[in-house]
Amino acid sequence: MTEKDVDPTLEVIAPPFEQREARLKRMQMRSWRRGIKEMDLILGPFSEAHLAQMSTAELDLYDQLLTENDQELYPWVSGAAPTPEVYLDLITVISAFARARHTPKPA
Repeated sequence: MTEKDVDPTLEVIAPPFEQREARLKRMQMRSWRRGIKEMDLILGPFSEAHLAQMSTAELDLYDQLLTENDQELYPWVSGAAPTPEVYLDLITVISAFARARHTPKPA
């Protein structure tokens, strides 16, 4: 995902004047404390592995994703339902990360 992939009309929901470090902590907390355990186990590790390297625009998109209902979000991540275009690239990255983490390594 690159800066050009982020929707320029995306509503930024970060509190005004929030420092990057505080924002990352807030977003990690929200990633680990979702509505359903499955999303905790997907977004928590993803946030720890990826948020620090994301651009401000990518963080804005992830922050917006965190406002989505888990009952809609989980089917997007699992591939059971089509993902809205605005989140497609981000969900693709999250899904690949989750699959890699949960796929047994060959012996």
